[in-house]
Amino acid sequence: MPTHVKRPTRLRRLTRGGQRGQSLVELSISLTMLLMLMAGVLDIGRAYYTYLSLRDAAAEGAAYGSIHPTDTSGIIGRVVGESPGGVVNWSASTVTTSTLVKNCRGGGIKVQVDYSYTLLTPFIGSIAGGQTLPLSATVVNTILSPACP
Repeated sequence: MPTHVKRPTRLRRLTRGGQRGQSLVELSISLTMLLMLMAGVLDIGRAYYTYLSLRDAAAEGAAYGSIHPTDTSGIIGRVVGESPGGVVNWSASTVTTSTLVKNCRGGGIKVQVDYSYTLLTPFIGSIAGGQTLPLSATVVNTILSPACP
């Protein structure tokens, strides 16, 4: 009595074809998840890069403001001029300046830049609570001139 039962050829062909289809379904599911993950990482990376641009621009404005603390339009011009490459849409941002304690040597100047970053991927927006992410950078610097009276 044979202990091994041989399957018919037709049945073997159907089984092999079904496994190829299963592999295709697994690939499509895992590739979709991988692409969504990569898009989310890219979007978060862009948001971080935008924040770094805001911080650098605020630092440039504070450095200018430490020499010219009363020139508000000059400070804002330095902030906007620091990132001209199109990373930040400056018409949608808010730049505020204020002096701390006194408006002469030894006092402080604060430059704050606020920006609403728009996310590209909708699923990151559902995690973050909306498609816009508020970014804010604040830099405080010591006023170096003019001398106090």
